[in-house]
Amino acid sequence: MHTQSHDLLHLLEERGFIHQGTDQDGLRAKLAAGPVTAYLGFDATADSLHVGHLQGLMLMRWLKQAGHKPLLLIGGATTRIGDPSFRDTSRPVLDEASIQANILGIKSAFERYLGADVPLVDNADWLDGLGYLDFLSQVGRHFSVNRMLTFDAIRTRLEHSLSFLEFGYTLLQAHDFTELARRHGCTLQIGGADQWANIINGVDLGRRQGLELFGLTMPLLATADGRKMGKSASGAVWLNADRLAPFDFWQFWRNCDDRDVGRFLALFTELPMDEVRRLGALEGAELNEAKIILATEATRLAHGSDAAQSARSGAASLFGQGALNEDIPTLQLAPARHAAGVTLAELAVEAGLAASRSEARRLAAGGGLRLDGQAVADAEQTLPSGAGQWQLSAGRKRHARIVVEG
Repeated sequence: MHTQSHDLLHLLEERGFIHQGTDQDGLRAKLAAGPVTAYLGFDATADSLHVGHLQGLMLMRWLKQAGHKPLLLIGGATTRIGDPSFRDTSRPVLDEASIQANILGIKSAFERYLGADVPLVDNADWLDGLGYLDFLSQVGRHFSVNRMLTFDAIRTRLEHSLSFLEFGYTLLQAHDFTELARRHGCTLQIGGADQWANIINGVDLGRRQGLELFGLTMPLLATADGRKMGKSASGAVWLNADRLAPFDFWQFWRNCDDRDVGRFLALFTELPMDEVRRLGALEGAELNEAKIILATEATRLAHGSDAAQSARSGAASLFGQGALNEDIPTLQLAPARHAAGVTLAELAVEAGLAASRSEARRLAAGGGLRLDGQAVADAEQTLPSGAGQWQLSAGRKRHARIVVEG
């Protein structure tokens, strides 16, 4: 797929990627004039990205397909500090070995979405050797503390405790932008809406140093039921297969809220917008086919075509093709009750799979009660320990999803 540069901002707006920009008219002209190097940055706080990061990766894919040059910045240095933006508490400080291990895990996700040819840069390359007095002279003198205190990301932390270490984070990110401009010709920074203050500080610092820089932010995503994107009832939805199996990744998208289908198809697949609108407008049972397409396309991008088809086939085999195209009732189980021990017979009754516990026991005795596709010999056994989700089935056509939040 190739996207013409002069259409790129329109395409990104249409698909829901853009929240605000520092100078969109200027950026539009810049994109039309030739290849633009754009960067997306992540601190190395975990050894995998999750679907909350996926919006940025997809935006960078569209940039690359339009002939522009993505650049990915890992905060090997700033991870030691932590971005305070819209956080109530400080983030735990990681040791160097953990940071390096996390960088390797994050790199694998970058390469799956953007290719191994996309440069990955670590800000430790320039921040580790930067003296404090040099930093104050080159960067600090350009910033007004009075103005910084007006930023929402800083002001909300003042109600709690904000260390000088964290307060300086926005200056370091601004310095990153100007260093990337000088070293790599990078003129565009991409980030979430919570990064707006950090981005405009970088653009402003660049202006004071004679650099023309631009910033684009993406809307902060939440699911229709108000849950933060990147989380499910059973934990983070990781992009790396060693953290979350492709089958479970596929199931996350298949089980999304009906109200999210059209939006997610636009953001997390590369289907043409005409097809996105058609699928998003489906209703009732037909909308489930759109969810299957969403799940398969999103899994293909994350794990490859073979893994996507295997996940789809596995779901059809486990639940039956008919169940795959139906919304499966979900029973939320409180962690305290789960820890106390709840039997499959109780769950079968609560999920409407059996009229009574005795009926559930008879189902199990006849081989008709299954947990994740495996026959249950004793309906009085308890649900396995730990957070997660399971499929409880009575016969071949009746299913329920049991979810225990972490």
